[in-house]
Amino acid sequence: MEPGNLTGVSEFLLLGFSEGPELQPLIFGLFLSMYLITVLGNLIIILAVSSDSHLHTPMYFFLTNLSFADICSTSTIIPKMLTNIQTQSTVITYEGCLSQIYFFILFAGLDVYLLTVMAYDRFVAICHPLHYMVIMNPQLCGLLVLVSWIISILHSLLESLMVLRLSFCTEVEIPHFFCELNQMTQLACSDTFLNNMVMYLATLLLGGAPLAGILYSYSKIVSSICGISSAQSKYKAFSTCASHLSVVSLFYCTSLGVYLSSAATQSSHASAVASVMYTVVTPMLNPFIYSLRNKDIKGALMRFSGMAAVKGSIVQG
Repeated sequence: MEPGNLTGVSEFLLLGFSEGPELQPLIFGLFLSMYLITVLGNLIIILAVSSDSHLHTPMYFFLTNLSFADICSTSTIIPKMLTNIQTQSTVITYEGCLSQIYFFILFAGLDVYLLTVMAYDRFVAICHPLHYMVIMNPQLCGLLVLVSWIISILHSLLESLMVLRLSFCTEVEIPHFFCELNQMTQLACSDTFLNNMVMYLATLLLGGAPLAGILYSYSKIVSSICGISSAQSKYKAFSTCASHLSVVSLFYCTSLGVYLSSAATQSSHASAVASVMYTVVTPMLNPFIYSLRNKDIKGALMRFSGMAAVKGSIVQG
């Protein structure tokens, strides 16, 4: 019997998207492709920024951390899903479920806080350009990322400990492709009132506060841009935060879409399909958004690929 798992349930069944075997190869290929694109895309962003001294600025420091969090969040859930499809098994252990819950909440939360920090960075850059390097000094940047990590770790630890106190009966089927916190709570046969309260309060505080910070930052940014007389200067100011605004919009719109779809349909299968957007699609698209809309990143990628080509020719020679 596991600690906190009072009924002795040692494993759960992840039902995924379809129990039909004819669709499993298609689902496997689709998710493997998205996972590889996510990992490679974000890894290239990290390597390009790290290798280019021109990009050793606060904004790109936060971007590399965001890319790292995206790689980790998808790696928490997709490899297990692919393994289950390949082995034609839906089993995940109790410990494996807890691990998925802990690490997914950690890195998803880290995504939210890093996006908030990046919004603050853009606010300082546009509203206080003359003091930007003084305010966004390396010590503050490091502190902001460290605080983001600490809050994420504490939140995920709290939620995981709350799951430990639950007991599970005969219902061990999770209608999802990973151990999602809400789905796990619904499976419990013990009282879940305290778990639901903690979950909703944490979402309100740790999800609502960053969103309020982002909205406040962009309200100031828009006000500052409107005060610029030159149309060219307005465009230049807006273009510096266009990529971040696109990523924020994608993240929050997909998350809100998942919530609304699950609330409207009351279908776990529909919720699982919708959650693919923010768990897999958003981390996959982030590198494309930053590379396609950002001249600095495109330049860094070209220099990085050029360096790789030169090193390759030297090795061959």
